[in-house]
Amino acid sequence: MHQERDLGILVSANLKSSQRCTKAAGTARRVIAMVRRNFKRLDVDDFKLIYKTYIRPHLEYCIQAWSPYLAKDIDVLERVQKSATDMIPKLRKYCYADRLKLLDLTSLKDRRERGDMIEVYKILNGKERIDSGQFFQVADDHYSLRGHRIKLSKKRSRLDIRKHFFSQRIINQWNSLPANVVDAKTINSFKTAYDQNYRNDMDIRSR
Repeated sequence: MHQERDLGILVSANLKSSQRCTKAAGTARRVIAMVRRNFKRLDVDDFKLIYKTYIRPHLEYCIQAWSPYLAKDIDVLERVQKSATDMIPKLRKYCYADRLKLLDLTSLKDRRERGDMIEVYKILNGKERIDSGQFFQVADDHYSLRGHRIKLSKKRSRLDIRKHFFSQRIINQWNSLPANVVDAKTINSFKTAYDQNYRNDMDIRSR
């Protein structure tokens, strides 16, 4: 299938991200192999520094442009993080979900969704040099205004290519956020409120 390269990202004609996910995962795994060769034992602090600086950026470069939506592609990236967390000897006895909790990390899928929400907040609040009307339409009907004051309208998408565009894929999640998150005054306060809401949701799910 024909591909084009833009900003270092391979884009296929059907806009699926399978090849990009495979390439990103392969690059990150090579870094993991290098770390394994040079660090025989890692503690939590050393791992987090190395992982966040040298490994995870390969899995997230320009992620808004190629964010995967197929389960197999999501799994390709997630397995890299799972493999990386296995480098800490004292955490190997735990399952992947527990290792993430102990490391204060989230799944890559949840992290991508967090990044999307931060970008939506910045666009809607004029923090970016972007006309929000080019991406979003604020809902004006009474039903969709329940919850918070900046609900977005979702356009019907016939094709998956359109359905998974940034401007479409974020709408359900954004509309489901509580008002205290959406009404944050600054980017940092939005991140704090979002993270607290995320932790509350995870606590509820784990009960």
